[in-house]
Amino acid sequence: MQISAQSIRSNGWKAITGLREGGGLQDAILATFLWSTVASAFKLTLGYTKVGPMLLTASATSLVVLFLVLVRQRKLWRLRHLWSLRDYGKSAVLGALNPFLYYLLMFSSYDLLPAQFAQPINYIWPVFLILLSAVFLGQKILRMDYIKISMSFVGVVVISLGGGAAALAELHIGGLLCAVASAAIWAGYWILNMREERDRIVRLFVNFAFGSAFILIYLLLTDGLTLPQGRGLLGSMYIGLFEMGITYVIWFRALTSGESSARIGNVVYLVPFLSLILISGIVGERIYPSTFVGLLLIMSGLFLGSLHRFSWLPVGGSHMLRMTRRVFRQVV
Repeated sequence: MQISAQSIRSNGWKAITGLREGGGLQDAILATFLWSTVASAFKLTLGYTKVGPMLLTASATSLVVLFLVLVRQRKLWRLRHLWSLRDYGKSAVLGALNPFLYYLLMFSSYDLLPAQFAQPINYIWPVFLILLSAVFLGQKILRMDYIKISMSFVGVVVISLGGGAAALAELHIGGLLCAVASAAIWAGYWILNMREERDRIVRLFVNFAFGSAFILIYLLLTDGLTLPQGRGLLGSMYIGLFEMGITYVIWFRALTSGESSARIGNVVYLVPFLSLILISGIVGERIYPSTFVGLLLIMSGLFLGSLHRFSWLPVGGSHMLRMTRRVFRQVV
């Protein structure tokens, strides 16, 4: 199947607004390309502004994009007529996880580490998905899961320590912990979203509304309210558009296109490898061979099928629904 750049460009807005039928693979490829650019955008933008202002600007930009999508799709009425106070409470919890805590920690990791370290480590989140699902959902950790977990953590060690003295000089323990913690938070966010039956774009908009409010409060209580200027502003807006808002919508569209979910899902495995190429070419980092080896270990662990055992089919929809309700009762 040949996909031209012109086809992707011409279908861009229709994919975003959900007015086009089909094209799931094209949407997945477009989302993959956009996500592969953002690691470089994180690092470059942090050269012109701080983590907090960048996060607030990116989240607010994403919120505006999601609002425009809801207007275009004529879904604004759902915010009032189909949601209860309990629904908004759940979204407040989810918004605290993403975008607030997840991106705060992830951006901090990019601020403290070379992009080639921070970016691959974020992909160990399925490891935490296994561990958290064992705790909250009663899932049994299988023998193969231990292999996947081991491969991923060995990959992190190789990335962190394999570059020799030069890599050790750039290794910041706080940044490493932020990268690992952001992966854990994303896994928790993924689990809590399992039971969500509300419209994806509507709930993402509400999540980001709460998240943006939390980010604003955080800034007011810490560094004070400041906004990026010049290139920092443009970079932050780019992140809001293509890491969060538009790309999430395109990806959701790909997942609901009717094409094979395995075929769609496999495309996203290209993101970290494309990101390394762009980090080298745009940011100018010299990519250590150990970074590539570590990334291969992490992604090989994922490719063994870490995510497939969490699909609705093998676990059972009713069982997953019951278990995730218990999680929400504990946090809401």
